[in-house]
Amino acid sequence: MQIDVRHAIAPDHAERMNTAELRNNFHVPDIFRPGQISMTYCHDDRLILGGIAPGVEPLTFPSDVAQITGTETFLQRRELGLINVGGPGKVVASGERIEIAHQEGLYVGMGTAEISFTSEDASNPAKFYFCSAPAHQAYPNKKVTLEEASPQPMGEASSSNKRVIYKYVHPDVMPTCQLLMGLTRLEEGSVWNTMPCHTHDRRMEAYFYFDMAPESAVVHLMGKPDETRHLIVRNEEAVISPSWSIHSGAGIGRYGFIWAMAGENQSFADMDFVPMPELR
Repeated sequence: MQIDVRHAIAPDHAERMNTAELRNNFHVPDIFRPGQISMTYCHDDRLILGGIAPGVEPLTFPSDVAQITGTETFLQRRELGLINVGGPGKVVASGERIEIAHQEGLYVGMGTAEISFTSEDASNPAKFYFCSAPAHQAYPNKKVTLEEASPQPMGEASSSNKRVIYKYVHPDVMPTCQLLMGLTRLEEGSVWNTMPCHTHDRRMEAYFYFDMAPESAVVHLMGKPDETRHLIVRNEEAVISPSWSIHSGAGIGRYGFIWAMAGENQSFADMDFVPMPELR
């Protein structure tokens, strides 16, 4: 398993970066690699994100993951959330078999020592996008369906940002230590996600874009509100968003995205909105 490490970047440093430097620090490509687990370790709030792309043979987190977490097992002092954006799959956590269909999610609590992942059909493999954050208490593992994910309509068609937010790993659905995770789908004809934009100085966030045609792209806006930058993001790629950065984008054609947060609190409404005249 390849582990990529991304160090924390100050806002004044990001302002001086060219396109390649921005992508090297904030853009995460190649999330899913057949038969492998990919992992990116972010020093921002110690969030880990990645992709698990199993065949019909089980995939497990290798023992050398302890090199980066400093623990005997991956989840010894961590919690994990995942959402399946592929075909039907199976997770075995501490001996419990859990079937995870397309767009179903799973929370795995701190201290789960044994966890494996498989696909039901190698021709239609599961794709488990996961995020993990440090934890201080063990909470029960919990599967979450799309219907159980506390759907919340947002936005307006007139401003091209009509969407539905599904909260999978969230206090409305289950107790967790600090991890928040959910999925947002745009309505037909809408292109903007999270606009008007905001920051939340108390939490970092990561966006994973998916369900896009090969020729499509999202222009992801980042940076301080008065010093914005952008990243071109393709299907099944992610963006790391520090707490000082806005995180918003506009896409060409249909897309969805999975958001995950870690930090000081779990208040989804704790946002510092940016008035549109102040956006630069």
